[in-house]
Amino acid sequence: MVMEIKSQRFSEDDKRAIALERAAELKRKIGDYLEIRHTIKTGFEMDEIIKSNKKKILAYFKGTEENWNNWRWQMSHRINRVSVLSEILGLPEKDLAGIEKVGQKYRWAISPYYASLIEPNSSGDPIMRQSVPSVEELDETGYDDPMAEEFTSPAPCITRRYPDRLIINVTNQCGMYCRHCQRRRNIGEVDKHQTEANLRAALDYIRKNHEIRDVLITGGDALLLSDRQIDWLLTELDKIDHVEIKRLGTRTLVTLPQRITPNLCAILKKHGPLYINTQFNHPREIGPESKKACDMLVEAGVVLGNQAVLLKGINNDPHVMKKMNHELLKIRVRPYYIFHAKAVKGTRHFITTVDEGLDIMKKLRGYTSGLAVPTYIINAPRGYGKVPILPRYVKNHNGHWIHLRNWENREMEFSLIPEAE
Repeated sequence: MVMEIKSQRFSEDDKRAIALERAAELKRKIGDYLEIRHTIKTGFEMDEIIKSNKKKILAYFKGTEENWNNWRWQMSHRINRVSVLSEILGLPEKDLAGIEKVGQKYRWAISPYYASLIEPNSSGDPIMRQSVPSVEELDETGYDDPMAEEFTSPAPCITRRYPDRLIINVTNQCGMYCRHCQRRRNIGEVDKHQTEANLRAALDYIRKNHEIRDVLITGGDALLLSDRQIDWLLTELDKIDHVEIKRLGTRTLVTLPQRITPNLCAILKKHGPLYINTQFNHPREIGPESKKACDMLVEAGVVLGNQAVLLKGINNDPHVMKKMNHELLKIRVRPYYIFHAKAVKGTRHFITTVDEGLDIMKKLRGYTSGLAVPTYIINAPRGYGKVPILPRYVKNHNGHWIHLRNWENREMEFSLIPEAE
């Protein structure tokens, strides 16, 4: 608009009128979201239902408030039997046989905390879909290891796909086994951390490869190691001069926020710069307990980012994704990635079309602050890394001149180097 009217002269009243007209136009552009956002509930807005669920779960396990706040109690009382699930959630009899059948093939376990987020008697509940097995998982279409991690492991428990960074896989253990898990092949029947010998071999590999400046510790869930093990591993990485930053991959902020203790935070505070990437997938997962965990980490100097997975029936909706990203920023978690779900065996029912992901990105960019706009990513097969997928904004260019489409679908052509007047 400014380019179109720059050669004309306007009074101050005229300028204000133009600005007010534009402001009204901008408000109309998000009218659909403003109308629906109150129907997309967060964990804060579901607090009464969550408290009721919590009371029921504690009564079943004969637990106390002190137990609930103890992450080890949460882990030792993970729900992994159909009879317990039925008692707590009141599932229909017809669903139980299917869960039992899936459990014979794929392990499942749900922390009491995450189970408390499930809305009873709600068909297609986004929390239930992520945590409770479904007969849809028996569809064998897909791959055990779509990213070919077994061929990108130059040393024990290491995955390396990029020139200057790598992953240390430290455990197969999680607070809750997500039904869409990309590494479900590693879950096995028992929880198992990497041996100290394997971890030392991984550290030795990093010491010998001076180009490695960024190390991601993940699993499983990195924070399911003991405080002592986390402290030891971070200390060893701190001793390596060319390692500039450490990252931890964890979903405990979402599924087991009780794991974020004062002692853990004191340990993490010693080892900066430290980044944690987590995985919130729906606004319902953001509530008082997850906020408390995030606050504690931020106050310990940890930088938080979110890597959502685009999941059919859970968050493949622009309004849901926008609401979640807004809520994440309120608890100081930066939306970082939206991952297109990988073609893992047993997860086909979660996979969306690429068009759905692109539509979400189109309805984020420009329609909300840049901080709330993550990058949409598809992981290339055979371990060739992340590929950003973007709507097409540049129609044509020659370096100095460009023809582009903006977030409103307006097309414009102009010179990037203004001509002398």
